[in-house]
Amino acid sequence: MIKVKELPGEAIVTATQAPSIKNSFRAYVQRVRGGDMGALPAVLGLVVLCVVFAVARPSFVTAGNFANLFTQGAAVTLIAMGLVFVLLLGEIDLSAGFASGVCAAVLAVTLTSMGLPWYVCALAAIVTGVIIGTVLGTLVAKVGIPSFVVTLAAFLAFQGLVLVLVDEGTNISIRDSVIVAIANRNLPPWLGWALYAVCVAVFAVVQLVRARKRAKRGLVADPLSLIAFRVGTLAVLAGAAVFVLNLERSRNPLLVSLTGVPIVVPLILALLVVWTVILRRTAFGRHLYAVGGNTEAARRAGIPVDRLRISAFVICSSMAAIGGIVAASRASSVDPNTGGSSVLLYAVGAAVIGGTSLFGGKGRVLDAVLGGAVVAVIENGMGLMGYGASVKYLVTGSVLLLAAGVDALARKRAAAAGLR
Repeated sequence: MIKVKELPGEAIVTATQAPSIKNSFRAYVQRVRGGDMGALPAVLGLVVLCVVFAVARPSFVTAGNFANLFTQGAAVTLIAMGLVFVLLLGEIDLSAGFASGVCAAVLAVTLTSMGLPWYVCALAAIVTGVIIGTVLGTLVAKVGIPSFVVTLAAFLAFQGLVLVLVDEGTNISIRDSVIVAIANRNLPPWLGWALYAVCVAVFAVVQLVRARKRAKRGLVADPLSLIAFRVGTLAVLAGAAVFVLNLERSRNPLLVSLTGVPIVVPLILALLVVWTVILRRTAFGRHLYAVGGNTEAARRAGIPVDRLRISAFVICSSMAAIGGIVAASRASSVDPNTGGSSVLLYAVGAAVIGGTSLFGGKGRVLDAVLGGAVVAVIENGMGLMGYGASVKYLVTGSVLLLAAGVDALARKRAAAAGLR
């Protein structure tokens, strides 16, 4: 009986099994028992949290609050997506939060003081993120300073840099309609349904093409019944989400209508697809997993470890810049607290809660999205129940500790089972 090990998050199957939903489910259960639980804890936790808050506060399941969850967790989720690349290498970036604040401040200053077009300002913010990531990555990879020390120093320095950019504490208002629309406006209902149809169709095509390629190479491919189940599940869940988001959410529809999918949702989906393809379908992504799993073995295999480290920090800071733009859009302003407070902690927590390992070599960009949803649900639900920041921090910290503990135990179990 031959076992085939795929990238983290994919199933382990046996060559002697006939492809079927039953055998695929058995392979998944075998993988979970072996310690590779993937995003299962995050998904189960998300379901439990939603049920608890829905029972405790019925307003949690309203269309308006459902839309708020997306805009509320968007910035943290985007920053967490970038952190996944650094965590895959077994490194850490403690400056990602304030890096987003610096980039948001660059956006605000170029918009207001310089009067430049919104796209030039957004590009300047992202380029700032690229420069930050290049500097941090170079110090870690070339100079050899531990990432914890480098990014902790940057965490402190960027707080001062934000103060300089916003003139020692000034609140800079953003009035550009395009920038403000990113986190405060919605797609027309018809465009939301069109996006839904495209996403489901693309997902179905990708699943079918992948199964066909595996069959041609003589590997065990997912049965059509399993593919149909996956596509059907996505269609039902996404369709329900679009339907709810297209409901009227305004308290006074005669004065102003509030319907449609928030604009930030397709932005997150697009970045999720791009980074997932890069991680799982390119040599760069495979090398990241290899370096995170065993740095010295990867180096001896000819993988450019230093270049990968720098690239990971560049991606992380660039995503922090995009997160900063979204945060500035949601607040319609930038101040010294932008990117500060609990942003970094929530972003790291989102990546780890979703299933990305702090030890390196294991994780997906999707993990950051799932973890970001968990963090957003906790913060939103606790707020609706009237709890203060102290309780929110306690609960989020407990969930993060639980996720890290599950990851550590899962790695021990996987090592004992010979899967790593």
